[in-house]
Amino acid sequence: MTTAAETSLDEIATEYVALVLGIGVHDPHYVDAYYGPADAQDAAERANLTLQAIDARAQALLATLARLPPTGDDLDILRHRFLERQLSSMRVRIALLSGESMTFDEESRALYDAVAPRHSEAHFAQVLERLDARLSGDGSLSERYEAFSRRFEIPKNKLAAVFRAAIDEARKRTRGRIELPEGESFEIEYVTGKAWSAYNWYKGGYHSLIQVNTDFPVAISRAIDLACHEGYPGHHVYNVLIEKHLVQDRGFVEMSVYALFSPQSLIAEGTANLGIEVAFPGNERLQFEREVLFPLAGLDPAQADDYYAVQALMGELSYAGNEAARGYLDGEMTAEETVAWLSTYTLTPPDRGKQRVRFYDTYRSYVVNYNLGQDKVRTYIERRGGTADAPDQRWLEFRKLLASPRLPGGLAD
Repeated sequence: MTTAAETSLDEIATEYVALVLGIGVHDPHYVDAYYGPADAQDAAERANLTLQAIDARAQALLATLARLPPTGDDLDILRHRFLERQLSSMRVRIALLSGESMTFDEESRALYDAVAPRHSEAHFAQVLERLDARLSGDGSLSERYEAFSRRFEIPKNKLAAVFRAAIDEARKRTRGRIELPEGESFEIEYVTGKAWSAYNWYKGGYHSLIQVNTDFPVAISRAIDLACHEGYPGHHVYNVLIEKHLVQDRGFVEMSVYALFSPQSLIAEGTANLGIEVAFPGNERLQFEREVLFPLAGLDPAQADDYYAVQALMGELSYAGNEAARGYLDGEMTAEETVAWLSTYTLTPPDRGKQRVRFYDTYRSYVVNYNLGQDKVRTYIERRGGTADAPDQRWLEFRKLLASPRLPGGLAD
């Protein structure tokens, strides 16, 4: 029998990869990306381990890891913590797949090391009052907001050109601050019938496939949002830097697989969201959209200021989506009641509300990773001097976080 003293972190990491791939045989959403040896994935499919067998092996790995003291430099120590938390969250995911029930908050804490703050309906009602005052006209607030939003939709025949311009600018700004390996690239596909608005599928070799869901009209603000979140300096850059600096340079094989329902996702989504304002700080986004994207989309640039003033207020309703998911997944609201709640407190039309409920059904408490992740990442970077008025330090700390195995628990360090 191999003892803990004889077991290396590399061996634990290799076993971890096999277990993640093993869960992927049972859970089609669990493995978000894998670019290690193909024979490992083939072996997982052939072995077809039961969830109970995977859980037992994860438990044994955790026990071995606990007897193996973290040593080496900062990245090695972070690696030890990464494996411990990822293995622990793996066991939680197995428990959920096996029928164990958890509240929304219990699940998010166990999977993502984070619990979203609670906000009352009165909190969101105050924001809606300010929106009501700003959006004049006839009809309910939801109707007025929908009519207002329609004025800023990108025509389908202009969508590709607008996205390409947004991506090119985001890439230029990112490459001016972060050294990326030669040959990094991604392609875009426009798809329908998804529970999400966009998705980055990282393929390895510094290449991503980014899919954009066109089930519903795409607002002009989504061009920069998705270009940054899915591409530069968001998910694409995050995965590229991990592959280059951790997998290739350091040999951290565990980073070649990305378990979606794990603490790693809070870092991935949090940095992707914060990356929007890192790449386009202050008024730079508004200026670029007014001068480039609005004309490309055939929209009136003179209305850009008004549009983003309303968008800023809508941003204050961000955590309302978490409350909807919490109420729905805790059984306090039916699907129909959740759609109605979203319509009232996020001004989401019923058809989009139904899509949102499908997202909750599939990804459950994952929603906390977007806004709470962004808030936690921002606090971490600002605590290190990466404030909005110190862009050089902000980019430096942002890049360091992207290229590390740091997890939510480490954001407090």
